Amino acid sequence: MAINDIARYAHLSADDVDALARELDAIRVEVEESRGDADARYIHRVIGVQRALEAGGRLALLGSRSRVLWGAGVSMLALAKIIENMELGHNIIHGQWDWMNDPEIHSTAWEWDMACPSAHWMHSHNYMHHKYTNVVGMDLDVGYGVLRVTRDERWQFKRIAQPLGSLFLGVTFEWGIALHDIELKRVFSGEKPWSVAGPQLRELGVKSARQVGKDFVAFPLLSRALGGSFRRTAAANLTANLIRNVWTYAVIFCGHFPDGAEKFTPESIVDESPGEWYLRQMLGSANITGGPVMDFMSGNLSYQIEHHLFPDLPSNRLAGIAVRVRELCDKYDLPYTEGSLAKQYGLTARTIAKLSLPDRWLRATSDDAPETASELRFAVREKLSHAQESAQERFAQAQESAHERLAHAQEGLAAAQEQVQRVGLRSALADLAHRKVDEKKRLRAERRSR
Repeated sequence: MAINDIARYAHLSADDVDALARELDAIRVEVEESRGDADARYIHRVIGVQRALEAGGRLALLGSRSRVLWGAGVSMLALAKIIENMELGHNIIHGQWDWMNDPEIHSTAWEWDMACPSAHWMHSHNYMHHKYTNVVGMDLDVGYGVLRVTRDERWQFKRIAQPLGSLFLGVTFEWGIALHDIELKRVFSGEKPWSVAGPQLRELGVKSARQVGKDFVAFPLLSRALGGSFRRTAAANLTANLIRNVWTYAVIFCGHFPDGAEKFTPESIVDESPGEWYLRQMLGSANITGGPVMDFMSGNLSYQIEHHLFPDLPSNRLAGIAVRVRELCDKYDLPYTEGSLAKQYGLTARTIAKLSLPDRWLRATSDDAPETASELRFAVREKLSHAQESAQERFAQAQESAHERLAHAQEGLAAAQEQVQRVGLRSALADLAHRKVDEKKRLRAERRSR
């Protein structure tokens, strides 16, 4: 099940955990003190590229009756939306660029190209997710309230359909995120009062209407007015949104749900020290390998481990930080979970499919399953190792005993064969003697007859 004792799972002493925290704190201070013009130029260039791609896509779609222009418009618009969501919106709202004191590029001012109001996302993501990362029952991102991704959640029959539910969530990810912070399940159950949910729903309605109006009314009307097609422009905007949704969903899921991204119990964070918080981020996250293009298109969330350790440090610094974090993992004998996008998504999809089934149908133990483990994982493996050693020892003893019995049997067979040979020889001699006696009797009988 989920980890209840983080330090025990990591096999670290209290002094080790404190030492790890000091080394990670030193990395943070070093990066904070070295931020400067190069970082500012980076984020301004990204904004420029994103806006150029969006403008190019919108212009191409003004001639959306042409298949070539339609395809070019969709491609540029989808890229623009991905970059805006991943490298700009996600990271700016995290406060990664607040140190610049730029009123435009600031977490309190940025409103991203997405149905979810940035203020809602700051609460559900910046606070609930990053503070309670992978804590079952506290982190809303554990399964997003619709998927069972750990055996700590009781299986229900509706989980049978969760592989299809996961694909539906991917296609509609923008709207899943938009409803995430409202927690409709808690609202309908009475746990969350309408006095809190009502204003949130109104804010969501305003933001959603703005997004829908922009992509499916304003730009299609402008396209038609300039000789393009309303329907084809609306379809292009829908396609770009779908591409952005699926890409964002894949990156997020590959950073949180493949094998090695562990889950934790609420008890594990009681009186949690800074070092234990760091450990939880390292154990509960997974990276995606793929190079600079993958890093940029994922908003550098390909370094999910480093992002969880330092969520408010500039994303363009995470690649350098990753080298040092990997060294610390080697030094303290900690796992550093990473893999290609295809591998991580394959593992995630397998977990979602596997946990759609009742636990009794699963083979691995709940404390040592690939998708979820606990601090008892190592005790389970030790018992299994002892059992295997005991079985091998018994097998070896049985083999030795069998060999001994076989040797005795072979010796007995040889003795029996020898005895048979002796008996046969005596029988042959006796037979010969009888024949000689019979021959003598015959000769005597012949002499008498003459």
